[in-house]
Amino acid sequence: MSCCVTDKPENPEKPKKKVSRQQVYTLLVEVGRMEGDGLPEGATGAALMIYASGVDEPEAVRETVAILKRADVAPLDVTGYGTLKEREEQGHDISEDERGLMQRALDENSVIVAQMTPFFEDQKTADESKLH
Repeated sequence: MSCCVTDKPENPEKPKKKVSRQQVYTLLVEVGRMEGDGLPEGATGAALMIYASGVDEPEAVRETVAILKRADVAPLDVTGYGTLKEREEQGHDISEDERGLMQRALDENSVIVAQMTPFFEDQKTADESKLH
């Protein structure tokens, strides 16, 4: 007579998927010039609207700055605008396109540059003259 003993149950439940603590943060990053940065000729820098995933905003900022530096971009300043929920609570108008990019950043655990606005010296001078 033979008998088998196993530690496995006959109908094992699938392991539950770990709940991610990742969230997506909206960041505005001001960048300066660096050789090979890909900014247009004559630009003095740029503003980048970025959606970055992280367990908290400081992590999203650190990851974003690290990725930009590896891409030969010179980050100068980062302003955080919070998560989707925080932005909605502040009354921000968030388009479906933005929501889609935010979801993609979350799904891919990535940093997505949603918009790039280059700065040009003559723009800065014109803006400054409006103030005087």
